[in-house]
Amino acid sequence: MKSAECGRTGAAAQGAPASETPASGTKAGGAPATAPPGASPGLATDPGPARPATPGPAPGPATTGPATTGPATTGPATTGPTTTGRAARATLVAAVLLLIALAVGVSVGPAGLSLPDVAGALVTRLPWHPAVSVPAIDTDIVWQIRLPRVVLGALVGAMLAGGGAAYQGVFRNPLADPYLLGVAAGGGLGATIVIVTGGSPALLPPAAFLGAAGAVALTYLLGAGAGHRSQPGGLAMSGATGSILLAGVAVAALLTAVQTYLQQQHSQTLQAVYSWILGGLSLATWSDVRTILPYVIVAAGILLAHRRLLDVLRIGETEAGSLGVDVARLRLTVVMAATLGTAAAVSVSGLIGFVGIIVPHMVRLTAGASYRIVLPVSMIGGAAFLVLADVLARTVQSPDEVPIGVITALAGAPFFLFILHSRRARQELA
Repeated sequence: MKSAECGRTGAAAQGAPASETPASGTKAGGAPATAPPGASPGLATDPGPARPATPGPAPGPATTGPATTGPATTGPATTGPTTTGRAARATLVAAVLLLIALAVGVSVGPAGLSLPDVAGALVTRLPWHPAVSVPAIDTDIVWQIRLPRVVLGALVGAMLAGGGAAYQGVFRNPLADPYLLGVAAGGGLGATIVIVTGGSPALLPPAAFLGAAGAVALTYLLGAGAGHRSQPGGLAMSGATGSILLAGVAVAALLTAVQTYLQQQHSQTLQAVYSWILGGLSLATWSDVRTILPYVIVAAGILLAHRRLLDVLRIGETEAGSLGVDVARLRLTVVMAATLGTAAAVSVSGLIGFVGIIVPHMVRLTAGASYRIVLPVSMIGGAAFLVLADVLARTVQSPDEVPIGVITALAGAPFFLFILHSRRARQELA
C-alpha cells in the first residue's frame, strides 16, 4: 500500500490491608502472663524446672483494644495518599508519553518535512497565530493527512486498550481482549459483505460497526440466557460469566466461518478484505474522527465511572454480590460500553490486535492492579502505543506502508515471551 502522504505530495508536484497481631506479653486466650511464685517484682529470675499447669478458669472471649484497631492500621496513610500518589504518577508518565507520541506522529513521515516546517504548518490555522510563510502543500500534509491520522490513532488505541482492561476486569480473565465476545468476527463479516458485494467504501464503517455490535449482542443474549437458566434465579454469577465466554467462542467461530466462505466465493476481493482485516489508518480523515468521537466519549466515560466497582469485583463475583454490587448489571453495563467503543474503533481502523492485552498488562506491571489506575492509564497508554505503532507502519517500508496489525503483532509476541520468563510478571497477571 502506498503511503497517502507520498500520493498527496506527488499530486502536488504534478500540480492489600495490614494484619492484626496480639499484643506481646499475652497468652493465647487473653490471660496475662504471671511471674513464678517468690520472684521479686522487676527482677529476672530463673523459672526453674517446669511445673505442671494448674487448671484455671476458661479464658474469656478475646477482645480487641484500641492498640490494634485504631487509626494506626486503617488510617489514610495506609490507603489514601499512597494509592492517589501512585495513580497521579502513573497518569503523568502516560500523559507525557502520549504528548511525545503525538509530536512524533505529526513530525515523522515519508514527505520529509523539517520540524520548523511542521511547527509553522500547525500554527497557520490557529487563531491569532504569528505571521509565518509555509507552503500550502506542507500545510495540507500536516492538517489533512498527518494530524487526522494521529488523532484517529489515539482515539482507536485508547478504546482498544480501555476495552481490553474492562473485559479483563469484568470477566476476571487476564487474557481477555476487546475482541473476546465476537467484535472482530462480527466487524470482519460486516466489512467483508460490503467488499464482496461491491458496495461503496463509505459503507464499510457502518457495516463493520453494526456487525461488531450485533455479534456481541447475540453473544450476550445467548450466554446470559444460558447462565440464568442453568442457575435458578441467576444467583450463581460465575455460571453466567462462563456461559457468556463460551457463547462468544461459538458466535465468533460461526461468523468467521461465514466470512471465510464469502472470501472463498469471491477470491478476487481477498486483497481488499485482508487489507481491512490487518488494520490501518492510511485513509484517516477528520470525518472519521468526528464519526467515532461521540462513541469514544460515551464509552470512556461509562468505563471510568465503573472502575471502582471493577476493583470490588476482583475479590470474586459472589463476594462482590454480598457487598451490595449488582454484578449482572455491572457486567452488562461494562460490556455494552466496551463494545460500543471497540466497535466504533474497528469500524474506521480494521482489526488491530494485541493493543487490548499488551497495554493493560504493562500498566499492571508498572503501576499496580487497581482499576482506578489501570483503566485511565491504559486508555492514555493505548493512545500513545498505537500512534507510535502507526509511525513505524508508515516509515519502515516507505513509501509503502506495513499494515499496523503486523506491527502490533510483532510487539505482542516478545511481550508474551517476557511474561513467560518473568516470575514477577506471571504473579502480577495471575
